[in-house]
Amino acid sequence: MSRESYQIPTNQGSASGGGAAPGSQSNTFDQSGSAAGGATMHYICGDCGTKFPLKRNDPIRCKECGCRILYKERTKRMVQFEAR
Repeated sequence: MSRESYQIPTNQGSASGGGAAPGSQSNTFDQSGSAAGGATMHYICGDCGTKFPLKRNDPIRCKECGCRILYKERTKRMVQFEAR
């Protein structure tokens, strides 16, 4: 797929019926924390498997065991690729 033919994915489940507005954040981030210190992302600990949110300025460390290996939680949105 060439760069010129790329189309921005639209949010299929939005209430407005159209795609997401340019510059708006996707549902990957919690909007509740956006005003006070940035959005939060959910991570999974590599050791104990605990799921927890982290904000932008939080230390990269599990809140339960202190492990520094964290994985991003997989998106709930369907991702489809075109195979040749």
